Amino acid sequence: MEPLVFEPGDALLVVDVQNDFLPGGALGVAGGDRILPILNAWLARARQAGVPVFATRDWHPPGHCSFREFGGPWPVHCVAGSVGAQFSSALALPPQVQVISKATAPDREAYSSFAGTDLAGRLAAAGVKRIFIGGLATDYCVVETTKDALALGYAVVLLQGAMCAIDPRDGEAAVARMLQLGAVVAPAPQAADQAAGCG
Repeated sequence: MEPLVFEPGDALLVVDVQNDFLPGGALGVAGGDRILPILNAWLARARQAGVPVFATRDWHPPGHCSFREFGGPWPVHCVAGSVGAQFSSALALPPQVQVISKATAPDREAYSSFAGTDLAGRLAAAGVKRIFIGGLATDYCVVETTKDALALGYAVVLLQGAMCAIDPRDGEAAVARMLQLGAVVAPAPQAADQAAGCG
């Protein structure tokens, strides 16, 4: 697999690496913490290359429609301002990271990082043409973000080992779908812990 490097017009997008989506969190993805060394290696590369970094987060109001008590499929998670909604302290986000909050309205779910946010506008303002994507979870927010990015005309690079699925089989299907739609895969940087990663 040929190495892919950051070039002018690229951006790194880190999807929902929040405490509630990591092991021990309210909606923890098994093995989700194993993606952190690889994401951090890509963040270091982005810093060196001077490309913009965006990080999305679920930022739900207390009565969000995705919560089971309000008819949704999920336990209460990523409530705005809570510890669970914070980015992992092990994630080396740069000071200039642009944070995108999603699913902030009580009556609207948003798996895609583009749904109801200003991400597209920020990418356009930064002159972004290609997006490198990693984060959680492969079978929900990563795949929906990738589908929207491709539909909007962006090239998408998926970061191998820097994504993890709630359901491994659904994760495999999500990756296959993203590749079918035109995404490509970048192998983990050599600087990352090669024992880490989550498919």
